[in-house]
Amino acid sequence: MSRPRVVIFTGNIRRPSRSRALAEALGAEVERRLSIELRSYDVLDAGPGLGSALVRNDLPLPAARIVDEIESANALIVGTPVYKGAYTGLFKHLIDFITPDQLAGKPVALTATGGGARHALVVEHTLRPLFGFFAALTLPTAIYASDADFTASHGGAGHALTDAGIRNRLANAADELAGLLSRQASGAEAAKRAAYAVN
Repeated sequence: MSRPRVVIFTGNIRRPSRSRALAEALGAEVERRLSIELRSYDVLDAGPGLGSALVRNDLPLPAARIVDEIESANALIVGTPVYKGAYTGLFKHLIDFITPDQLAGKPVALTATGGGARHALVVEHTLRPLFGFFAALTLPTAIYASDADFTASHGGAGHALTDAGIRNRLANAADELAGLLSRQASGAEAAKRAAYAVN
C-alpha cells in the first residue's frame, strides 16, 4: 500500500519564512504519527511568471506543477503570512487555478503567521471560507503563530517555534490529520478487498 501524500503549500514571499517553518513543523508532527510522503512548496517555487497568468495554460511550468501536486495530494497543509488581515495575493492567485472539485472532501490543515495577535482570526475568517468554497475537509484545529512565538535558528537563517501552546495545537492538528489519512487508507484497502472478492 502506498503512503499517503501530503503537500505543504505556503504563501510566503521570502526565505527563510515563519509561515513555511510553521507548516513544516505540522508536517513533521504528522510524520511522527503516520508514514507519509511529504512535499513542500511555497509561492517562490511557482516562479516569477505566476502573477501574470490569467488562465491555467498561462502558468509557468513550476506553478503548473504545484497546482497538479495540490490537486493530486491525499491531504494539504496550507499556510500564509498575514498582510492587512488576509493571505498573500500570490497565494490566492495560485489557489484560483485549482479545479474546484479536486479538493472536495480532501483534508486540509490551516496555518498562518503574523506580526501579532490581532491577526489570529485570519485562519477562521479567510482561510476556512476559502477552502470551504472547494468543499475541502478543513481540520477543526487551525494554527496561528505570531512573531513572538519563534526564535531565530541556524545562525539566523531559519525560524524555530518556541511557544508551548502553539506546539500543543500542532500536536492536536497532527492527530486529526493522521487520523483522517489512516481512515482514508483503511477505507481504500477495504474497497480494494471487496473488489477482489467480487471478481
